[in-house]
Amino acid sequence: MIAPSVLLVHEIAVMTASPSRFSHSANTLRELAQDLIDYARQQGATAAVAEVSDGFGQAVTVRQNEVETIEYNRDKGLGVTVYLGQRRGNASTSDFSPQALRDTVDAALNIARYTAEDDCAGLPDVTELATEFPDLDLYHPWLLEVDGAIELARACEQAAFAADKRISNSEGATVNVHESQFVHANSLGFVGGYATSRHSIGCAVIAGRDDAMQRDYWYSEARNAADMLAPAEIGRIAAQRTVRRLKSRKLATMQVPVLFEAPIAASLINHFAHAASVGSQYRKSTFLLDQLGQAIFSPQVSVSDDPGLLRGLGSSAFDDEGVKTQRRTLVADGVLQGYFLSTYSARKLGLRTTGNSGGTHNLILKPGELDFAGLLKQMGRGLLVTELLGQGVNYITGDYSRGAAGFWVEHGEIQYPVEEITIAGNLKDMYRQIVAVGNDVLVSGSRRCGSILIENMTVAGQ
Repeated sequence: MIAPSVLLVHEIAVMTASPSRFSHSANTLRELAQDLIDYARQQGATAAVAEVSDGFGQAVTVRQNEVETIEYNRDKGLGVTVYLGQRRGNASTSDFSPQALRDTVDAALNIARYTAEDDCAGLPDVTELATEFPDLDLYHPWLLEVDGAIELARACEQAAFAADKRISNSEGATVNVHESQFVHANSLGFVGGYATSRHSIGCAVIAGRDDAMQRDYWYSEARNAADMLAPAEIGRIAAQRTVRRLKSRKLATMQVPVLFEAPIAASLINHFAHAASVGSQYRKSTFLLDQLGQAIFSPQVSVSDDPGLLRGLGSSAFDDEGVKTQRRTLVADGVLQGYFLSTYSARKLGLRTTGNSGGTHNLILKPGELDFAGLLKQMGRGLLVTELLGQGVNYITGDYSRGAAGFWVEHGEIQYPVEEITIAGNLKDMYRQIVAVGNDVLVSGSRRCGSILIENMTVAGQ
């Protein structure tokens, strides 16, 4: 048992919402979480964690001006993790009845009894838990009826068709509404939770006919529907991006500079985040092994992780363990400053958690001075990549090989579209050869990144 002298109670007022929005009240979720923990302690658990969630979503897709799908879902779930000393068990259910709660805890305890002891297992230190909970403005209900969603999707798709007569077909326009709430609690006394929203509109269209067809898309996503692009603008951009790919050519194999357009440049930062996770470090399964304090990028690159952005899609006052989050600089002028640590992975390396259980928050690549046109001019001659295909990343060696499409550039100007090519290199070299980062920052999910220019890569074509 935990001595009362170290038992702290940290609570966040769970944001309330209209009863019609969720199946259960925030107070009900809190009570369920506490019931799980109380029962687990009664049954002999030395520590316990509970998370209870409730949410719903609505998705409407229109294709060729006709309603193709209407989907509506309500989800709920609860999970409990128990510890018997340093043996851990976990179980979950979507049944909120009292008997189901007890059965779930009993199942987790049975698992723990047959699990090997792990000296790194256990709850965070009580001093690591969040005690302050700023309002990050994460919940914005979108009171959108199905008929309204249909009209928005139609407007988006119609704008794409109206933008250019070469748009010949559509994969559809989709309007998504998603809202959820959760409560996280543990036997150290932490109770936290809040409601969130995540809405989006997207459109994918096809240009050309027969063997000369091309496809592209565009979308907008935000906590608050008012922050998204207008449906007509999304459709127009989707059409513009599709039409520009018509009459694509192939390239010969060569070594040239490569400019990653902002929408896909974020993938390079995602690869860094994966390689810099401590799970990869203690498993020794990363090309960035033991690189702390070393220059892994060019001096042009600085990367931060900011969980406190208002309305940010990765924002939170605490991580998946209740540990307080903080803004951190991961890369400063190319030098690796830190890893992404959960309690478990930190203990594995003899370090402290960084509040990154569950992953990164809002990962931000510091923008440079050049806009997109300026990046093209700096590149002069090379390949602009606007689409990546396949996986092709080896996180142990850093080897990188992806199918790609984009545009050939001469004298700093786009000349013609290209397709059926492969770009290849090694992430260790690619990161050090970043010669410029654009100020054309695009917010894509929880990533904020401009275009990235790499000095030299292999482009394999004909």
